[in-house]
Amino acid sequence: MSVKIRLQRHGRKKSAFFHIVVADSRAPRNGKFIEKLGIYNPNTNPATIDLNFDSTLNWVQKGAIPSDTCRAILSYKGVMMKHHLLNGVSKGAHTAEQAEERFNAWLSEKTEKISAKETSLGDAKQSKRLADLARETKISQERAAKIAERNAPVIEEATAEEAAAEVSAEATETVETAAEEVKNTAEETPAADAPAEEAK
Repeated sequence: MSVKIRLQRHGRKKSAFFHIVVADSRAPRNGKFIEKLGIYNPNTNPATIDLNFDSTLNWVQKGAIPSDTCRAILSYKGVMMKHHLLNGVSKGAHTAEQAEERFNAWLSEKTEKISAKETSLGDAKQSKRLADLARETKISQERAAKIAERNAPVIEEATAEEAAAEVSAEATETVETAAEEVKNTAEETPAADAPAEEAK
């Protein structure tokens, strides 16, 4: 029986995720499987991979053949690297301690690369959000300027009307003041002329 490590599709249309399984090569894609090894979700960035490392390594050591996509996933998680190092130990190329040391060095370097990618993606997302915010602010300012420009004649007319009303009020007040002065003058004048008439 030929055993393969391959993907089983799950999820809805255009948003699929996959189970990583060990199955008979003759079984249907989503049919019966021997063991589930993990989950692969390509919808996130970076892709989410949850893998049972020891069990997967055990199956690879036993001769299970991964599909092309699964081989890339196992290489990404370090299963193929560990398998390569263990084969070297069995052939006497290096000791188990050296193999473990080399694997840990590879794993730390890989972790740093993943962290750097996540950081760069976060920075890019933040810069994109700030750029979008700046663009929206600029658009809002342009709209406000257009509205102010459109409403400017109305404001000028209102100001002219207010000025005309103020001038009219001042003119009325001046006329009323002049009328009062004339009236007061008229009232004072006969009183001053009366003694002269009596003297005649």
